[in-house]
Amino acid sequence: MAEKVPFEQKVLSENDRIAAEIRGALNQRKIFSFNMVSSPGSGKTSLLEKTISAIGSQVNIAVIAGDVQTENDAQRLLRAGCKLVRPIVTGGACHLDANMVSRALKELELENTDLLVIENVGNLVCPSSYDLGEDMKIVVMSTTEGDDKPLKYPAMFRRSSVMVVNKIDLLGTSDFDLEMVKANALKVNGTLTIIETSCRTGAGLDQWYAWLQEQIAHKKQKS
Repeated sequence: MAEKVPFEQKVLSENDRIAAEIRGALNQRKIFSFNMVSSPGSGKTSLLEKTISAIGSQVNIAVIAGDVQTENDAQRLLRAGCKLVRPIVTGGACHLDANMVSRALKELELENTDLLVIENVGNLVCPSSYDLGEDMKIVVMSTTEGDDKPLKYPAMFRRSSVMVVNKIDLLGTSDFDLEMVKANALKVNGTLTIIETSCRTGAGLDQWYAWLQEQIAHKKQKS
């Protein structure tokens, strides 16, 4: 009698196969890539707009912009100056998967691309389980959220390499404790890189740009 494989296991196995193909293709072209994840409203798109405006003339950036119902984020990134933007409207699905990304990549000209950003759907649960072929996950949270979020959604913070704490200009307007959120995140993932930013005041953005450019340069140096 054939062994029964749970449906979810089959789905993730196929997802991982496609993700491996994506990773191989991106590595061959020495494109640094990250999967940007967060709750809704953390400021992912604002951070990308700032990034495109600041370093887009030095770094060739491509973005896959995931959204549940609209292409609003993709349009914002086009207006910010990103020439390679491909929206994915999931139609209700709470995450992107590797097959969606693979199809989108076929519609992007990546020949001279240095950086690929996959802006995931606003959700800290489902996206944690799906490898999209990226080099790393970057989780964005804001000071308008709870400082216990890393403890409530540990899988996402454990599988991320970087945590960006955005909207630090709003510190003091609520009970959010910046040192507490950093401590909670490091309890879950002791190797997490933490960057604090404000898209309104510009605080921390230079550190974010420098970190990005360092990662891109490191990827280019790999054989």
